[in-house]
Amino acid sequence: MWDYSEKVKELFFDPKNAKAVVDANGVGDVGSISCGDALRLTLKVNDDTQIIEDAGFQTFGCGSAIASSSALTEIIKGKTLDEALQVTNQDIVDYLDGLPPEKMHCSVMGQEALQAAIANYRGEVWKDDHEEGALICRCFAVDAVLIENTVRANNLKTVEEVSHYTKAGGSCAACHEGIEEIIDKVLADQGEAFVADPAQLAAKAPISSTKSLVQRVQTILQVFDEVRPQLIADGGDIELIEVQDEKIFVKMEGACSDCQMASATLGWVQQRLTEKMGEFVRLIPVNNPNQRVSGRL
Repeated sequence: MWDYSEKVKELFFDPKNAKAVVDANGVGDVGSISCGDALRLTLKVNDDTQIIEDAGFQTFGCGSAIASSSALTEIIKGKTLDEALQVTNQDIVDYLDGLPPEKMHCSVMGQEALQAAIANYRGEVWKDDHEEGALICRCFAVDAVLIENTVRANNLKTVEEVSHYTKAGGSCAACHEGIEEIIDKVLADQGEAFVADPAQLAAKAPISSTKSLVQRVQTILQVFDEVRPQLIADGGDIELIEVQDEKIFVKMEGACSDCQMASATLGWVQQRLTEKMGEFVRLIPVNNPNQRVSGRL
């Protein structure tokens, strides 16, 4: 399990400003339920002073998303719009006394929601830059501009860090090379050289040179045992079907088989596997195991 600060726990169990502000004159919507996180931020801005008098949030996401959104509303109340625009995702993290690396994207989502809400109040069309750059991560609809801006703002140096902050690269891994190119570009601008982390180097090496099939299967089953209680609590389960190099075929069972959050669940489990195995893997769901793969383990 992730190590949450007492402040994160406090704002998760007793969130502040979890509401839709009455007579809000600034509204910001970011994220997507299909991707696992969505946030609506509503503001009541004094037209004369430009001070944010009230702020509320409605979020579809994990405990970190709730805590981050709550923290954001507490930070910006009483600030002018220009002051609020200076709030960064790191300010949200600091207010929470830290977030697990895997949950940093929740703070980035809060910062974007604030920018969107202020633009809405001002009658501007907010551009999140997602349409301005080439789409890098198709699984979570993250483009090159967002990745580059996040890398620069947070001094990120690995694909794993980018995934933690933006979710890009956290699912099928097809975009890792594109993310590496962006990191390389940013570091080059700063006079540094990009060096892939050990997990990335292992992913590029032949599977046979890293771990035996038996070792990999044992690790996969261990991770499944770790996540299974949470899946069962939601009425679902996961079964290992076959391992083919970096591809891990699984069958989602029970409520997980047809849940609209299945892709987010797979991304979460895949991230756990990547961290545990020290290599990038791709988790692939199959409906009919006997037809999809050659055989079972």
